[in-house]
Amino acid sequence: MDIAALIAWVVTALGGFVLLARWIARGGIRQQRGGPTRLPAPVVFGHFLLAAAGLVLWIVYLAVDKDALAWVSFAVLAVVALLGFTLFGRWLPVVRATAPQAGAEAPAERHLPVPVVAAHGLFAAATLVLVLLAALGVGG
Repeated sequence: MDIAALIAWVVTALGGFVLLARWIARGGIRQQRGGPTRLPAPVVFGHFLLAAAGLVLWIVYLAVDKDALAWVSFAVLAVVALLGFTLFGRWLPVVRATAPQAGAEAPAERHLPVPVVAAHGLFAAATLVLVLLAALGVGG
């Protein structure tokens, strides 16, 4: 279960990195100063940094096999999931909206590929479940 959680977490991180890079490339940071983006940079980068920190903790847990680290990783991942749900909730109306008017700048998150967002969310949910099961000692 531990290794399955690691694999799911790495796949989730790769998808998240694609989304972050695309959001930045489309002007997500620049749009923070009065632009049309609905994704606050502190939430975006908090989600990214906490997920990366949790992944590092999980790798340390795998190396030293201390149950407390598994639970800390799960707690960090739960916060990451809450931030992710926040981002998803703010992204959904943007992707459902009609195209911006001529001359108006589209929000950076409008350019995030829906299949990547969906896969990122599905793998994130699987990661959360797998980390919980591993912390509980199921399958190990």
